This record gives sequence, C-alpha cells and structure tokens, in this order.
Amino acid sequence: MIRSFLTVSTGTLASRLLGFARDSMIAALLGTGPVADAFLAAFQLVNVVRRLLSEGALNAALIPAWLRVRDRDGEETASAFAGRVLGTVSAALIAISIVIALLMPLIITVIAPGFLGSGTRDLAVENARLMLPYLAFAGPVTVLMGLLNAQGRFALTAFSPLLFNIALIAAIAMLLVWHADAGFAAWMLAATVGVAGLLQLLMLLSQRSARLATPLRISFDQEMRAFFTKAIPGMIASSGPQWLMVAGAIIASATPSAVSWLYFANRLIELPLGIVGVAMGTVLVPELTRAVRSGDRDAVAHAESRALELATGLALPATLGLIVLAEPIVRLLFEHGAFGADDRTATAHALMWLALGLPAHVLIKALSPAYYARSDTMTPLMATAKGFVVAIALAVLLGHYFGATGIAASIAAGAWSSAISLLRKGTSEFGFSVDAAARSRLPRIVLAAAAMGALLWLTTGLSPAEAHGLIRFIVLGVQIAAGIAVYGALLQVLGAASWREAANVLKRPARTESEA
Repeated sequence: MIRSFLTVSTGTLASRLLGFARDSMIAALLGTGPVADAFLAAFQLVNVVRRLLSEGALNAALIPAWLRVRDRDGEETASAFAGRVLGTVSAALIAISIVIALLMPLIITVIAPGFLGSGTRDLAVENARLMLPYLAFAGPVTVLMGLLNAQGRFALTAFSPLLFNIALIAAIAMLLVWHADAGFAAWMLAATVGVAGLLQLLMLLSQRSARLATPLRISFDQEMRAFFTKAIPGMIASSGPQWLMVAGAIIASATPSAVSWLYFANRLIELPLGIVGVAMGTVLVPELTRAVRSGDRDAVAHAESRALELATGLALPATLGLIVLAEPIVRLLFEHGAFGADDRTATAHALMWLALGLPAHVLIKALSPAYYARSDTMTPLMATAKGFVVAIALAVLLGHYFGATGIAASIAAGAWSSAISLLRKGTSEFGFSVDAAARSRLPRIVLAAAAMGALLWLTTGLSPAEAHGLIRFIVLGVQIAAGIAVYGALLQVLGAASWREAANVLKRPARTESEA
C-alpha cells in the first residue's frame, strides 16, 4: 500500500506544483479585480466537477462494484459492466453539460450572489460556459482511471492529470508574452480548459485502459441504477473540500477581490491535501474493500492504521508550515504583476485560517474509505452536508465582521464538523481499527511536527520584506528544507519511523491486482 501511496502522491505532487506555477501566472495575468473574480468563480465550478468525478472520488463507488462483479462473474462480465458505466456516464454528462449551459446564469447567481447586477456575473457566465466541454471529457477519463486503479495500476492515473496544468500554463505563457487584455486572456483560458480535458482523455485512450470497458453501451437497467444510487452520494462526499470552498465563495462574492484571495489561499492548502487525500481515495479504497470483503480484521486494522499514520505524518507538519510561513510563501508565489501587496496580506491571512482545517480534510479522506468499502456512501454525504451548512452559517456571521479571514475560518470549522461527524458515526457503528503500533507512533509524530513548527517560527524574520526576490526564494527554501530535515530526523529518533525499513519496502517489486 505504501508503494502505491507514494506513486499516487508523487504524481499528485507534480500536478500540484504545476498548479502553483499555473496560479502564480494567473495572478500575474489577471490580478484580483472583477475579471479575475469572474474567471476564478467559473474555474472553481470546474474544480468542483474535477474533484466530484476524478482524483479518487469515483473510485469510492466504481472500484468496490467492479471488484464485486469480477469476483462473482469473471473478467468478461466485469468488462461489460465497466462498458455500461463508461457509456452511461459519458452520455449523461453530455446531457448535463447542455442543461448547465442553459441554466448557467442561475447557477452563477447561486454560487456568487454578490455578482448579481454587475458585469462580473456576465463575465463569469461566459467563462463558465466556455469551460463546460471539460465536463463531458472528465467522465470517461475518470471511469478509465478508476478501472486502472482497481487493478493496482496507479502510475498512469497518477500522472495523467499533469496534462491539464501543462495545457493551461502554455496558454498563459503565450498570453503574458502577447500582453493580452485581461478580458480576452480570461476568455482564452476558459476555452483552454476543455482542450486540457480532451488531451487527458486521448492519452488514456491511447493505452490499453479502454479494453477494460468493452463493449461500450448506454444502459439504465437495474444494475446501473443501483450503481449510480451508490456512486452519486459518494462522489459528492468525496468533493467535501471543494463544496466548502463553494460555501465560502457564496458569501465572499459580496466583497470585492475576496473570491480571488480565498482561491489563491486554498491553492496552497490543496498541495498537501492532494498529496495525502488523493492517494487515500485512490489506494485505500481498494485495499479496504478487499480486506472487508474477505473478513480479515487484521488486514482492515493494518490498512486503517497505516492510513492514519501517513495522513497525520504529512498533514500536521504541512499545517504548521503553512501557518508560520504564510506571508513569505504567498509573497514568493503570487505577488507579481497585477497581484499587489494588499492582496498578498489578505491572501496570507486567509491561508492561516484555512490551514487549520487541513488536518480535518485529511482525516475525512482517511475515514471515508472505511464507509465506502462497506458500500455506505450516504454517511460521508451527510457529514459533507453538515459541514457545508456549518460553513455557510458561520461565514455569514464571521464574514460580516472579519471579511475573507472570517470566511476562511468558517471553512475550517466546516471541515472539522464533517470529520468529527464521521469519526463519531464510525466508532459507534463498526469501530475504527487502530493497531498498537499506530497508538504508539501517533503521539511521537505529533511531537516531531510540533518541534518542526517551533523551529520554523524561530526562523521567521530571516528574510526582510525589502529583500530581493532571489534572496527571499533562497531563505524560504532553506527554511522548508531545514524543517523537513529536522522533522525526518525527529521521526527516526523518536521511533515513529524507520527510514531503513521504508527503503526496503520501496525496493520490493510492486504487485498488481492480478498478483495480489
């Protein structure tokens, strides 16, 4: 599981780093004015769809169903089942895209009510409609990726999302060179989103993945209806962090530039969340499904314990690092071109509060597969809905007094509400299995992360605000590298991790599903 986890995490890290480059260039190109707010509101809608379908979300329903059909009826029947899923999802998303295009003014009004009565809403509607072709391509991409993951083939699915960011970066680079007007630049970027989705689909079709779903058919029979009854709640629940950001954007849209500040702050949250969260959804679901189906309590405990250790070990130091280094990170990544000093300060403050919700987001990613493996997608959905309501209610209050910072705090509170709900429900229904090794290691991981955070706090102020950009880059790089080194050393000293044992695990040949 650790090998597969690292494969997916590496691909996700590469995609997120490209995402940083993309968003830094968007900030320089569009700034944080009405054009940027309109584009980012529309782009946030696309991001919700991406998480709703991809990055492990559909795995929650597809993988257990596909494995169950294959084990019961054989490979050929499983391929036919997958072909019906692929054809039905593709047809449904084309129809949904057409309906959404017609209803887009209403949808933008709902997710950004503050735009009503201004030209910003019209810009957001136009940008969102240009992005809609991505929705039609994302469905088949996700089904093919899920089938590969079910067979333990994670490399292609881990790295294929890079094409999305590569296409957008190429388009932004050309627009920056041409010094394009902000309105035209946003229009071009919106159109490029659909092209990026097409490139990803073509890459998967060029591989053998398409053979896993044959013959291709559209079907709404009883089996398909049962599948989608399970799939849709799981897909919505798996996109919890994006729904919380939508909740924040609904309230933030009434404040100029607040949508942009929250968007850029959240992009920094999505780096560690993607590394841990996507890998959890992609790797842990098939692991737990096999363990639960076989009735192997030890395997269930092992998978849940290692997932919790990995989640805590990566999310906690990332949280502390983002809180302590919020301002220098935002300054280095985004303060260019149209993105000014006031934008940097507002984004950094929002980042500090959003970071407090990161452990909760990762905890949700670690807990949800235990429900999905038991074919329960409604409990994670209800937890997500509860977090959404909490975020909206608090954002109305805190946003009135504290602006974007208060809304960011509300989003973090919503995440913790969802996490606590899942934890309480799971403990009472089937009990999360945490083995003795995890109970011993987790406090040591927390101690090592706290020490790393203290070190970073002591080194703040090493780079004066007026220092040259290269100097700030070097100082920040040294701080982060020192923090990682100290954290790794403390994990070894405290006995929370054995790097020699980890290296031996990575040297072993990887197993595919057929070998497992």
